[in-house]
Amino acid sequence: MQLISFARGAPSLDIIDVEGLKAAAARAFEADPAGITAYGTSVGYLPLRSWIAAKHEVEPDQVIVTNGSLQADALLFEHLVKPGDAVVVEKPTYDRTLLNLRNLGAQVHQVTVHEDGLDIEELRALLEGGLRPRLAHIIPNFQNPAGVTLSADKRRALVGLAEQYGFTIFEDDPYADIRWRGEQLPTMLSLDTAGVVVHASSFTKTIAPGLRVGYLAGPRETIGAIAKRATNLYISPSMVAEAITHQFCVSGDIARSIATVSATLGERSRLLADGLRKHVPDAQFVEPDGGYFLWVELPDDVDTTELEAVAARDFGVAVVKGSDFLLEGGRHAVRLAFSAVLTEQVDEGVERLAAAIEAVRKGA
Repeated sequence: MQLISFARGAPSLDIIDVEGLKAAAARAFEADPAGITAYGTSVGYLPLRSWIAAKHEVEPDQVIVTNGSLQADALLFEHLVKPGDAVVVEKPTYDRTLLNLRNLGAQVHQVTVHEDGLDIEELRALLEGGLRPRLAHIIPNFQNPAGVTLSADKRRALVGLAEQYGFTIFEDDPYADIRWRGEQLPTMLSLDTAGVVVHASSFTKTIAPGLRVGYLAGPRETIGAIAKRATNLYISPSMVAEAITHQFCVSGDIARSIATVSATLGERSRLLADGLRKHVPDAQFVEPDGGYFLWVELPDDVDTTELEAVAARDFGVAVVKGSDFLLEGGRHAVRLAFSAVLTEQVDEGVERLAAAIEAVRKGA
């Protein structure tokens, strides 16, 4: 039985523009062979840095290009967070965010996420009660794992709280362009007039994960300090990967890639939701408007730690248990990533999941 995996947030090969990447690589070596075969500097390939800066309407010295967005996350966390510092994250949130912050010795506070994103009033109450976070990590668009989007009003309110209470918003935004419904919302970086937002994104979700190209954009002082740290860590990121990415972007191929990925994942998301309503009618979920993930709450008689093991072992379908994304709780939730599941396999994957759920129930 071939495994159908709803576990990994990565695009399937059929939606990656391999031919476009091959052409972009040829153009990169033709245009700048000396530049892309040399070390470069820690801020990344300068033409790509400028392209990113123009996209976000900031200056190039407010951008550093990194080896993927996870490295961008790590560089910012290490720069800002010291042992014992309070950090606010979403509830649920990306499992590696929790791991990295706890490894740094941070005191992590999770704030509930609703259909329109972070519960601002819950955060406000914590701040009014004396919490003074160093950082708030927010995934504003099609959040991993919940799939929800932070509303425009909440974005403005969060920036206002950061200004009032003196903390940095880490706007972790790799899914923003993968939208098939609704209007694009302003980034918190674009709303920031006080230097309280650092924005991160990557080309993993829009072009290909193998490129390993991500970036940070934010206040010059913060980006400059991180660039010095990066110089000591790795001298420079991959000039070859970043030059290929740059050629892919300036040619307009990225717009076509985003359109392909968005349309395909929109269809997979719809099929997944339809399959759940059909095969797992007591599942509760909010359909996302974009991104890679669907968060599913199952009834209390389904322990998803057991489900994760049984589903993969006995039914050939992989999921991730909800407790991975929470400091506590999540025993009856799963995250389903529909990005890597071929369109024709989605319904079969849900059928297998439904069978695994019934097996767990019978064994309870």
